[in-house]
Amino acid sequence: MLAAQPAVRKLGPGEFFGRAHERLNFDVPPGLTDPNIIPPSGDQGTDRMLRIIAEEQPVRPAAVLIPVVERDQPTVLLTQRSPNLSSHAGQISFPGGKIDATDHSPLDAALREAEEEVGLDRKFVEPIGYLDLYATGLGFRILPTLARVKPGFDLRINAAEVDDAFEVPLAFLMNPENHQVHSKEFRGMERSYYAMPFAERYIWGATAGILRVLYERIYLP
Repeated sequence: MLAAQPAVRKLGPGEFFGRAHERLNFDVPPGLTDPNIIPPSGDQGTDRMLRIIAEEQPVRPAAVLIPVVERDQPTVLLTQRSPNLSSHAGQISFPGGKIDATDHSPLDAALREAEEEVGLDRKFVEPIGYLDLYATGLGFRILPTLARVKPGFDLRINAAEVDDAFEVPLAFLMNPENHQVHSKEFRGMERSYYAMPFAERYIWGATAGILRVLYERIYLP
């Protein structure tokens, strides 16, 4: 069952990025394309849902960028998706999308999507490594890339895909006291998910779940 944990000590920017370099790498997990491998979620209801989805539809490999902007107080760059999209319309997300055949790697896909969606020039981006694979109820297998982003970039929003781009303090997102656990029903099964409301923004679902994975990989011993 998903659960918030007691607060751990805060990490300064140097220690955060240092731990990230030590703990992450660019090994691509086989579950990104193998439907027989179900990425564990930590919640029995969600795991059962993912097994059902894997049997009903093809795996859809995707990649997202977790852009941590190296400010005095680091922030995470997020997007508000267009309400006209066919999936996850209007939700808060990371820059990213499906991996195309022309992408050399999930990293390449994440960087390409960040450029296409919000105009984030990859010359400002220092990729650090992949987090754990994250599966969704729509059949996506998402491989997140954590990256350090230098300030000074200019964004160009692609209105066809994104309504807005904004930054949230990393310290807020990495504070487990802000990791709420909500639940909903899927075919008679209760499944849990994380939510991290911030001001008027409701960060939930895959985005909040990936942020929780980031917290567990970097902040926990």
